[in-house]
Amino acid sequence: MNPPHVVYESTRRGFFMKAGLGFGGLAFSALLAEDRLAGLARGERPTIDPTHPLAPRSGHLRPRARSVIFLFMEGGPSQIDLFDPKPEVAKHHGEPLPPSFGPVLTPMGVGSNALMASKRTFKQHGRSGMWVSDWYPHIATVTDEIALVRSCWADGLNHVGSVCQMNTGSILAGRPSLGSWVTYGLGTENQDLPAFVVMADANEPIGGPRNWGNAWLPATYQGTPFRKDGDPILHLNPPRGTSPARQRAELDLIAEWNAEHASSRPGESRLAARAASYELAYRMQAEAPGSIDVTRESAATKRLYGMDDPRSADFGALCLRARRLVERGVRFVQIYCGSGSQWDAHRDIEHNHARLCARSDQPIAGLIKDLKARGLLDDTLVVWGGEFGRTPMNEKSDGRDHNPYGFSMFFAGGGVKAGATIGSTDEFGLRAVENKAHVHDIHASILHLLGLDHLKLTFARDGREERLTVNGGRLIEGLVA
Repeated sequence: MNPPHVVYESTRRGFFMKAGLGFGGLAFSALLAEDRLAGLARGERPTIDPTHPLAPRSGHLRPRARSVIFLFMEGGPSQIDLFDPKPEVAKHHGEPLPPSFGPVLTPMGVGSNALMASKRTFKQHGRSGMWVSDWYPHIATVTDEIALVRSCWADGLNHVGSVCQMNTGSILAGRPSLGSWVTYGLGTENQDLPAFVVMADANEPIGGPRNWGNAWLPATYQGTPFRKDGDPILHLNPPRGTSPARQRAELDLIAEWNAEHASSRPGESRLAARAASYELAYRMQAEAPGSIDVTRESAATKRLYGMDDPRSADFGALCLRARRLVERGVRFVQIYCGSGSQWDAHRDIEHNHARLCARSDQPIAGLIKDLKARGLLDDTLVVWGGEFGRTPMNEKSDGRDHNPYGFSMFFAGGGVKAGATIGSTDEFGLRAVENKAHVHDIHASILHLLGLDHLKLTFARDGREERLTVNGGRLIEGLVA
């Protein structure tokens, strides 16, 4: 039987429609669509002056926040022991997870499936009635300032990949970090301090600099680690005996040589970044030490951050430093609590989480209260969370394994819907089931609150318009006020 007769227009498009039973037309249409999308994205890239790459810029949307403080609980805090109570787990303590849930893949393969009840006491707090456990009594006092998302999920099973994904959008190394994308899109409001600062309370975070690196974005947008003790930045101060005049003359000569070298190499971002970093370092010699000098704060402020308690003093000082930095216009500050995967409670979760909650509870609550008292909370977005959560089943009798399938994060200030509890996990707290929020959705929402459209904030690389959220991302429903 002959196919129905179809008349095609005598055009190139018509030729492709006829050739290969129309499959050429499918490919051609896809290329046209890709060209249109790429053209739209290219038109939304930030306009950057290479001589002032960190100058403040406007985003795509009306911003709710101008800066971010990301409190990263590295190692994976347990959602069902902190923010997501599950009576069904207590009811079926010691019993196997129902067969309907299927095998649960863990880093070591298929893990234990014996349910383990939380020993924590949960109560509802604030006008919102948000559930918080007795491990976080200070955070319980600020629940009306936060939006709790109990339906987060991620792709990685281990710490290296999952910390990398929460920071860069991918479990594989080699992509720019969230803070780098933010500073690429918006620049910063203080030209005498780094735009993106990273601080850790203990060891270097798993994966190290790739978590705050720029990858293939211009090198100017990588994060700057600040040390916890001593000079915040190594080798920042000039050698002893070097006068300001001599240092200025040296920098001017280096700038002249760099400019001559760059004139024949347009688009070389590393050289521009190096030149900008010399000037920034020179300005930071005066600005950086004072910006994080918490000795200038009152005794009452230090108590607010828990600095009078040896358990929370160090992390409290980092949170207070973060407030001082955003107060001075720094765009993105990330603080690691329990850096080096200390929240990783495969054994004795009671001891592990009790110690880390005591370290982080009062400083975080104090930060939120202090920002609000100073009128900074409205335009500062505070983010709390780890790379994943923990399973409702036991591991090694008294610990919990990694759980990327359903965990909690919270947001405060910066235009979020204060007091909201968003999404849910299943009856055992294993998997997100309602209003699921993937890592890409978390990143898209953070960018949105800063006035950036994650679909339009792109960078051309190898013929592709790259973005933080790769091929996904949506605004978390109910998060924005």
